[in-house]
Amino acid sequence: MAAEYDEVPLNAIRAFVTIAREGSVTRAATALGTTQSSVSRYLAVLQGYFGTDLVERRGRRSELTEFGRLFVNTVAEPLDTVCFTAKRMRRRSQPGSNRIVVRTSLSTFAFSLLIPNLQAFSAEMGGVIVDVISSLSPPTSSDDFDILITRDLSVLEPADNWEIYNEELVCVGSPTYVAGKALSVVRSMPILNITSRPDILPTWSRAMNLAARDIKVGARYDHNYLALPAVMTGRCLLVAPEIVVSDLVRGGALQVIPGSRTPSGMQYRAYAVDRSDKPEIARAFCRWVARLCKKAAIPEAA
Repeated sequence: MAAEYDEVPLNAIRAFVTIAREGSVTRAATALGTTQSSVSRYLAVLQGYFGTDLVERRGRRSELTEFGRLFVNTVAEPLDTVCFTAKRMRRRSQPGSNRIVVRTSLSTFAFSLLIPNLQAFSAEMGGVIVDVISSLSPPTSSDDFDILITRDLSVLEPADNWEIYNEELVCVGSPTYVAGKALSVVRSMPILNITSRPDILPTWSRAMNLAARDIKVGARYDHNYLALPAVMTGRCLLVAPEIVVSDLVRGGALQVIPGSRTPSGMQYRAYAVDRSDKPEIARAFCRWVARLCKKAAIPEAA
């Protein structure tokens, strides 16, 4: 028999939705910043409220029951909307909070160019704090961000947008190994493989009139920012967007192989969403990052 409750257990509902999303009580506890036993108690409370199981054990795994799936599919999106709205209203009620959130799918761009220059934007805008989050997932209208910087995602909600960079690829290596070398050096040195950008090597190879047999594929890395230390210190090459290696080239840590530059056909854009609590700051940030990208370009002679 179901236990009698006068109030809907909202905290228990939030815990259950997190369990459903994370796939386990343990991961839900981590996501909520609480203990596993606390999440288990919330689950027990909600199951007592309904008088039926929401989760069932399948060996070592926990799966939602049919009732559990029906419930979570019904309440998850409205709960997201409530939480998102509360966060926005909290920010709006704190006039002293001078803060924007930048979301990007370009982790190496953020690591190598955006974040090192944020202090300049903050100073220009009177101390604005810029939070940066990275995600490859398509954004939704309930995600908490003011600006999206992306190459491959789109915004389905009203937003102003700026073209900030038409991607150019360059082949770089440590000056120790490539100084004075021509493009033919690519036939004798391995080129690192970036698994998050499988398009780069084929695009660049075609532009350089190189066949697959002409390239020695080296070690694999998930992202360019993981490969940068390897190419700076090792006998290998990296084909990467020039914008993410420009500071390292200017500083002498990397050298561009002459004749290795080519457009990739990809375009970086910045979106300032209309729902931002600080629309003028968001638009100013997009204009600033466009200028930053323009200044980052490596001279053709490099």
